[in-house]
Amino acid sequence: MLHKHLGLAGVSAALALLAGCASGIPLHESQQEERDRFGAYSGEPIDHFTWLGRYDGWQPIGRDELVVFTGVSDAYLLKVGPPCDNLQFATRIGLTSTGGAVYSRFDSVTTDSVTTGRWRCPIEEIRRVDYRRMKADLRLEAQSSKARAGQ
Repeated sequence: MLHKHLGLAGVSAALALLAGCASGIPLHESQQEERDRFGAYSGEPIDHFTWLGRYDGWQPIGRDELVVFTGVSDAYLLKVGPPCDNLQFATRIGLTSTGGAVYSRFDSVTTDSVTTGRWRCPIEEIRRVDYRRMKADLRLEAQSSKARAGQ
């Protein structure tokens, strides 16, 4: 029975490693480092973004912040208000929208969590992330690291 659990742990570790490779963001980064990285590539607060009713992924980067990916190079940093302060434990999210757009101070992020249940989190702030530039910089950083390691 123990080897079955070890096998599942190995598969989980391999999947986590593959997920980290796919995103281009190193797995060893702390949540603060991720928040700082996304913050460095995010613009000034905006009132809304166009919403086609779906997103490609999401990533919690703090207790009350998450990044929502709406396309290959489209990402938005959202800060939510109370009662939500444990986004890192959410297992699923949703977004409300108004007339084909998601608005700060009007729409919400809905969360599902095994530990806290379902919450409706008002969006306090939206910032567009220059995700294309962020990914390009991450690739350059990885190439530089490989070149330095090869010397």
